[in-house]
Amino acid sequence: MKNLKAFLSQAIDLKAKDGGVVLDDLDKAILRALQKNARQSYTEIGRSLNLAHSTIYDRIKKMENHGVIRRYTIMVEPKKAGLKLLTAVMTVVTEPKESERVAEQLADHPDVSEVYTSLSEELSIIAKVVAEDQESLHAFISNVVAPLPGVLRIRTAIITRKHKEENMSI
Repeated sequence: MKNLKAFLSQAIDLKAKDGGVVLDDLDKAILRALQKNARQSYTEIGRSLNLAHSTIYDRIKKMENHGVIRRYTIMVEPKKAGLKLLTAVMTVVTEPKESERVAEQLADHPDVSEVYTSLSEELSIIAKVVAEDQESLHAFISNVVAPLPGVLRIRTAIITRKHKEENMSI
């Protein structure tokens, strides 16, 4: 019994690899279960994977401690919640020296839900913005984004239909 306990303890230790961790098939199965429904109990996940809830608990806690699981959240469907929101994707081209600072300032703004840096023929920042309407989107672009030092160009695409929006699947 002592050897089995040692084996299981080793098996659930997440090993560091290139700043990340190595997940085994069980860790991935637990993550998939949580992505489907993060409110389910350790017992429910364990039952679906034929494992004890204590094993599920240990795995989840280790993934939380290693930063694999950052947080538990919900996804709100604005239309069904009675919210009329406009979503836009902005591409912001900046001077190379200023791109990191501009990206950080955009990321700090409450109307911006996602910020990415992209390198193609030029360094760009891609930001997903949510606004009440076109007027408030225009005000955000002209009063917040355009005045940022280093911003050269802004291209904005208003999202007219959402076909899929999910977190990354494991």
